[in-house]
Amino acid sequence: MSQAVTYERRDLIGLITLNRPDNRNSMTPELLDAFAAAVAQARDDKEIRCVVITGTGRCFSAGADFKSNIQVGDETTPPHERSYAMYKPFLSVLDIEVPVVGALNGHTVGGGFGLALVTDIRIGSAISKYGANFARLGLHPGMAISWLLPRLIGVQQAADLLFTGRLILGDEAADLGLLSRAVAPEQVFDEAWKTAQQIAANAPLAVRMMKRTFYEGLAWEPKRAAFQEAWAQAVTVDSADAKEGMQALLQKRTPEFTGR
Repeated sequence: MSQAVTYERRDLIGLITLNRPDNRNSMTPELLDAFAAAVAQARDDKEIRCVVITGTGRCFSAGADFKSNIQVGDETTPPHERSYAMYKPFLSVLDIEVPVVGALNGHTVGGGFGLALVTDIRIGSAISKYGANFARLGLHPGMAISWLLPRLIGVQQAADLLFTGRLILGDEAADLGLLSRAVAPEQVFDEAWKTAQQIAANAPLAVRMMKRTFYEGLAWEPKRAAFQEAWAQAVTVDSADAKEGMQALLQKRTPEFTGR
């Protein structure tokens, strides 16, 4: 079987590819472990000047795999730590010192949406769906989504997306500033790669330092926010509404929430 996530270097650019299209590149333990390993390779590769993250198939990532375990760890681990551990591999993107471009080749939902938000520049498909549908599942968001989203697109727009749980198409995502550009699906990777090449052509030390000061100036702390979110998500994971929301999703029906 092929690797769930691959890393390769092409000239001065590192490429991380989520490679489980049959499972919509969802957050299975196999994919998460492979993703963490790929990010470690990118961090250790001192030749690269930019990283591109993309997926294969119709989804960039559909987020959690509700047929699997949506927390990581055993019963001896506190629930909030199990929730945080689920997102830790995707959050490791924040440790990459060079700019990271997201080539969002398809639908980008839930935890996959969170992965997109921790890239520096996002280019996506105009006809794919983007968003955090946690409210529709009876869950609190993870991956620092509730912290990142209002800072990226403003409080009112973030409240709209989070509280309704609605998914939006790439054109609207670009209008909101979630995407740098929305293009035809077959153009996503080429556009992202072109951006990465422009970055890689610049002075590498200056760009690395620029990325560092850029986020330090913003007091950018998504990992801390993700850990705080994990407490709320752990509470909702055990709720009757979450069980109903996930079951309804798998059964392709409208959930009936009771507030318990």
